[in-house]
Amino acid sequence: MKNMIETKNLTKTYKAFTAVDHVSLHIKKGSIYGFLGPNGAGKSTTMKIIMSLVKETQGQLELFESTDNQVNRGRIGAIIEQPAFYPYMTAYENLQYYIKFKGIVEANSIENVLKMVGLENAATKKYKNYSLGMKQRLGLALALINNPDLLILDEPLNGLDPQGIAELRETLRHLNKKYGITMVISSHILDELEMIATRYGFIHKGHMIEEITAVSYTHLRAHETRGN
Repeated sequence: MKNMIETKNLTKTYKAFTAVDHVSLHIKKGSIYGFLGPNGAGKSTTMKIIMSLVKETQGQLELFESTDNQVNRGRIGAIIEQPAFYPYMTAYENLQYYIKFKGIVEANSIENVLKMVGLENAATKKYKNYSLGMKQRLGLALALINNPDLLILDEPLNGLDPQGIAELRETLRHLNKKYGITMVISSHILDELEMIATRYGFIHKGHMIEEITAVSYTHLRAHETRGN
């Protein structure tokens, strides 16, 4: 498979404001795609279009090399906005509730997804007693509950302390390497993704500036450093 996600001239306008302006993305199978840009650049809107939370004004979207996007979205797990977990329920109970609420038939077992994100020993701990990093990982467990081939994560590292960032990065790297899950991870801070991304897409004011591999980016930075 060439691209898990491919967009062509994806555009979203709100009256006189263009949030996403002819964006073309290419997310390759097995990659960790760092979707980078300042706040308000169009990252979240693009992700919402991919997940059918927002309707594009124009352009084309293909998921898993198909335009049958309604069916193929079932192969995607996403955290676009932080899930509303119940504070006095345990992690296990919260995931159990979401499986029933969303009617997920072919669900990953709760035990399995908690183990995948390193929360197997905190399954019976109430959500209100979770640290921010643990809450982010529980959101990730929820995104994994439908056994997805692709994860779309909007600013998952935002607000975490350095230890929390390091732990979640390691979890994401593990999911990519062990389970072969392709990822699109947005951030407004390059350093957050530099250690895990295999490919980058830079967006600014709704325009796609450049897509580049991590290897090419590393060579470019090394060249700039020598030039200075």
